[in-house]
Order: sequence, then C-alpha cells, then structure tokens
Amino acid sequence: MSFIELAKARYSVRKFSDKAIEPEKIEKILEAGRIAPTAKNMHPEKIYVLQSKEAMEKINTLTRCVYGAPALLLVCYDEDAAWHSNLREGYISGEMDVSIVTTHMMLQAWELGIGSCWVGLFNDKEVAEAFKLPANIKPAIL
Repeated sequence: MSFIELAKARYSVRKFSDKAIEPEKIEKILEAGRIAPTAKNMHPEKIYVLQSKEAMEKINTLTRCVYGAPALLLVCYDEDAAWHSNLREGYISGEMDVSIVTTHMMLQAWELGIGSCWVGLFNDKEVAEAFKLPANIKPAIL
C-alpha cells in the first residue's frame, strides 16, 4: 500500500475487538514512534503501554473514549527533556513532539491491521495522579 493509500484508508476507530495485540506488533508500533522526528531530536516522549486489566479499568474511569480497546498507549512528554525555545517565551516542544510521534505510531498500527483513535478527552492531572507519573511527565494523548 502506498503512503497516500494508507493515509486515505486510516480512520479513527471507536469500537474495538477485545483481541489482544501481539507483543511484536506493539514493538513495531513503538519503533515507529522512536524513529519519528522531534524538535532538535530531543525525544522527550514517554510512552506507557496500558494493557493489564487493572490499567485498563483505571483508564476507563478517567475517559469515556477507550471504546473497548484491549490496549492503549498513554503518550506523555518529559517537560524537562523537551526543547525550550529561547525565541518564543514559554514555548516547550513536548505537545508538538508527541503529536508527531503519535501520528507515526498510528500509521504503523494501521499498516499492521490495528485501528486507533487519537484521544485528548481526559484530565491530564487526574491521569498523571492515577498512574503515579513524576511531576515533569505530562500526559498528552491516549
């Protein structure tokens, strides 16, 4: 499949099978994120693979947008490791970086026959607290 065919075919899935995702496919998806470009190649992303029953129950209490998925990637960025612009006051590249990384992972997932849905409907502070994330790790995308 060409890239343009892949881009046209991909859509946000809002009803998932309960079939587990094979570990080798998760690894390929994570690799697509690892090789994605980020500001100054600093790679501030921190990606948590949620797939245990406990983790999935917890995330389901924090957003209604899990749609029955058997696994979820909690995509965060390390505020300390992200690029801080000296030209744009207060600008930190973390949100932009994880957006690029997440897009790469979603396209890789689709190529592997795995649907996805970009979710931003959650309270980042509640997610950080529930998963005991350090203060510098900012949840951005589910």
